[in-house]
Amino acid sequence: MMENQERVEKFIEEHDLEGKTAYRILDLLAEAGEVAADAAKSSDYGMSEEDLEVKRDEIGDVFFSLLAVASDLGIDAEAALEESLEKYESRISDSGSPGSGE
Repeated sequence: MMENQERVEKFIEEHDLEGKTAYRILDLLAEAGEVAADAAKSSDYGMSEEDLEVKRDEIGDVFFSLLAVASDLGIDAEAALEESLEKYESRISDSGSPGSGE
């Protein structure tokens, strides 16, 4: 994943797409909203799960935005993912559920 994060950083630099981190976070949420809109529209708001369809490029947009946010914050996205996986594994081991219980 680090390679992808570096590719996003380079793309942003090459195309003069630098911006404020707060803007990037809002953009990430907007992109996630587009995924949700695809899902809601295609599945009749979840009533027809078998019709669920999300465009691959929308997932890519979320991924791009997330990696851009991670870079802005100085977070290694791959290390963050590993930390999350370990956290969920620990929760499942301790309680049988990946949820935080809060």
